[in-house]
Amino acid sequence: MSERNTAIRSLHDLGLAAWFGGSLMGAVGLNGAARTEGGTETARDRISSAGWAKWTPVNAAAIGAHLFGGGGLLAANAGRVATQQGVTASTAAKTVVTAAALAATAYARVLGKKVELASSSDPADAEKADKHPIDVDKARRQLAYAQWAVPALTGCLVVLNALHGEQQRPAEQIPGMWERARSAAHLAW
Repeated sequence: MSERNTAIRSLHDLGLAAWFGGSLMGAVGLNGAARTEGGTETARDRISSAGWAKWTPVNAAAIGAHLFGGGGLLAANAGRVATQQGVTASTAAKTVVTAAALAATAYARVLGKKVELASSSDPADAEKADKHPIDVDKARRQLAYAQWAVPALTGCLVVLNALHGEQQRPAEQIPGMWERARSAAHLAW
């Protein structure tokens, strides 16, 4: 009934795994270690900012792999999305949650960069921070929420991914397609 899409499914799943796992480890491990070992707020900010900055390129690659794989899976399963009952709704939900996770990730990076500049000992960074002053305490609070929103949202994507896997079972596909066709025929009458 369906063909294999191992490469794009792997990009999709590995990208999501890295995005979820990295964001969760950062929120728990990196930020927790910075709080424990940092001493001052500025030192905590520097430790945390350094770790998140190192993670940013890997995270960008993970997100790119996930999105590329997701686009490939959507193209490969377009017929099923259009004809199988429930798949359109779960695909729409997954799209909305992905957009929210992307927004939370971008927002966290913007806030993180602001905190990084404000806590930096580099004169060039201090000059940039002076040009765009921020309320550091407010930025830290918002950043904490954003950094926890990312693993929460990507965790939801893991659950929706599991649902999509269940919807691909032959026992789900045939009745789902039949019900969609029956509903469409009923509306036409």
